[in-house]
Order: sequence, then C-alpha cells, then structure tokens
Amino acid sequence: MSRWRERLDEFDEEHRFMLEGGSISQLFLGYPLTFSHPVFIGIIYGLMINLILILPNAYEGYINSKEIGSIIELWLNESLIILCICAILGGASTMMSSIFKRPPIRLEKRRRYLYPLPFLGFLITTIAIAFSTSQEIEWFGYLLIILPGPLYIQLSYAPRWRMLERIDRDLDPFEGMSMTIFSEKKESQNIANNNTEIENVVEELDSP
Repeated sequence: MSRWRERLDEFDEEHRFMLEGGSISQLFLGYPLTFSHPVFIGIIYGLMINLILILPNAYEGYINSKEIGSIIELWLNESLIILCICAILGGASTMMSSIFKRPPIRLEKRRRYLYPLPFLGFLITTIAIAFSTSQEIEWFGYLLIILPGPLYIQLSYAPRWRMLERIDRDLDPFEGMSMTIFSEKKESQNIANNNTEIENVVEELDSP
C-alpha cells in the first residue's frame, strides 16, 4: 500500500474524498506515484487518441490513393505530435500546480460536458477529411479530441498528485495554500480560466 493511503485517516471526510478523487483518478493512483505522474497520464491519453485516429487517417489515405507505407508514416508523425503535446501539457500542469498550489477541482458534475468532446472532435475531423474541407476545421476537431485529457489533468489530477506526493514524503500537503477545497462558484470560475490557458498552449504548439 502507498504511504499516502495509510495517512488518509488523518484527514476529515471531505478532504479524504478530495484527495482520493473520482473513479478515473483512483484508477491511475492505483499505481505508484512515480508511474502515475501527470506527464505519463498525458502520454497514456495521447496513446488513446492515436488509436482513435487510425481510422480517419486510413480513410484519408484510401481516398487519396496513398500507399500503406505513406499512411502509416503520416499516422506516426501525427501520433508523435499528439504525444508530445499531451506530455508537455501534463508537465506544464505539474509545474503550475506546484507554483499556484491550487486544490483539485471536482469534475463529477461536469463529466457530461467533457466526455462528449472527443467524440464530437472525432466526428468533425472525420467529416473534414472525408469532404476535404479546410485544414482549420480538421485541426479544430483535433483540438476537441485533445482538450479533455489535459483539462482533466490541469484542473483535477495534477493538483491531487502534487498533494499526494507531498503526503508520501511526510510533508504538509496544504502548505502555502490559501484554501484547500474550492467552493462550487470558485470551481466554475477556475474551470473557465484554465480552459482558456490550455487552449492558448495548444494553439502555440500547433502554430509553425
């Protein structure tokens, strides 16, 4: 058992719930904190995206009469870009959580807004490829596919991981924090602010 799990009884029920997180966070935190670092979680999300993008890339290659080797090469290039973006955003989220020391935001009530985004992005990207629309529409679809994972890491997972990592080192997880749990109103405001920050980072990475 991880050391931080042994110390959860030291906290009240609300803080224990905040530190353990929801089902997704608990899945990742079932592994040692070294292997569940936000950078690695970003890479895992990137790998999932790359598997989804096999079909639209294969279809684009088919309608353009490309050879299999060219299709695989294009997919690998896009996969590396997406993996790098997700890993960089995971690392940036870790640094930002250490600098600003924000508590994790609970996303249980907002899953209905986040979960459909990758599917909507996949649909937009597929339509853009199938009908040879502008490159901007295709990249907008990619943005919707990529955004939910880094957004979850930025708002919820990275701050939680930072606090648990401090507990694991026998340090005060709340040191330097002006508050330890966000109110509902504060959570909504921070989600909007962080959403804008991540979109700006993705746009900068996508720009030549």
